[in-house]
Amino acid sequence: MLRLKKTLAMAIITATLGLTSALMSKPTQAVEQTAITVGTGGVTGVYYPTGGAICRLVNRTRKEHGIRCSVESTLGSAYNVNTIRAGKLEFGVVQSDVQYNAYRGEGQFKEVGAYTNLRALFSLHSESFTVVARADANVKEFDDLLGLRVNVGNLGSGQRATTEQLLAIRGQSMSTFALAANLPAAEMSSALCDNRIDAMLYVVGHPSGAIKEATSSCKSNLVNIRGNYVDRLLKQYPYYRRAVIKGGEYNGNPNDIETFGVAATLVTSAETSEEQVYQLVKAVFDNFDAFVRLHPAFVGLVKTDMVKASLTAPLHPGAARFYREAGLLN
Repeated sequence: MLRLKKTLAMAIITATLGLTSALMSKPTQAVEQTAITVGTGGVTGVYYPTGGAICRLVNRTRKEHGIRCSVESTLGSAYNVNTIRAGKLEFGVVQSDVQYNAYRGEGQFKEVGAYTNLRALFSLHSESFTVVARADANVKEFDDLLGLRVNVGNLGSGQRATTEQLLAIRGQSMSTFALAANLPAAEMSSALCDNRIDAMLYVVGHPSGAIKEATSSCKSNLVNIRGNYVDRLLKQYPYYRRAVIKGGEYNGNPNDIETFGVAATLVTSAETSEEQVYQLVKAVFDNFDAFVRLHPAFVGLVKTDMVKASLTAPLHPGAARFYREAGLLN
């Protein structure tokens, strides 16, 4: 009995000392919590789910790095660049032509000047210059749009900037159209089917919710964008490339459509934390198979192309750091 009492006493003492030691030891330091936002585009386009896919992967490992990622629907590419420049947004999805113009102070950024602090992370899906017209407008080629009511996109959108360049190559301007509407992406399909416009222009990855809505809600057709003027456009601007919208992708459009396009890219500011950029890029590339399954537009993405193609602003150091570690960059 005495031996048992001594054993119990020793156990209590040991437990007490262990508890005291634990209480006196330095607590584990919590990961600092920060928040980042990815600017995208209209909710019916591909930019919004692209931002959602990126944030989903970043947030999976939030406990490890402390970064909470959220998505913001915006007016599009140029808006995203300007908002990043103003320090009100950390990341943004932008067309490759908008990235090019912003860094150099050309095109729609000529008045505000070059944004030399713009930094690239990676390129994403291809985006085609897409024209959808009401069937009763009898539009088969771009020339058929002249004198019609056309939605060219809201100010600050990449689609409007691309349209302006295309018209300039042709020696034309917005006055070519009877109406150059500035509806945002979320409103243009209903405007088309309500007969408030004859056609809508959109630079977008496919399949696109907005194009599906337009081709399913009323009789409409996709329009070929081809000819010498496209050849001149591609020769003058290195960020454009030929594109084909596959037949059968949309209701009532069985044939392939010839056009041109750009690439969606993810950008940030040179002032964005290297660690935040590193963790975002790591989340996407370390979970690449999961990422490409998050949207049909991502099918066919290749890591090496994402790192090197269509990026005209310098790589952010955080992105470059990851690519070197992953063997994607020398």
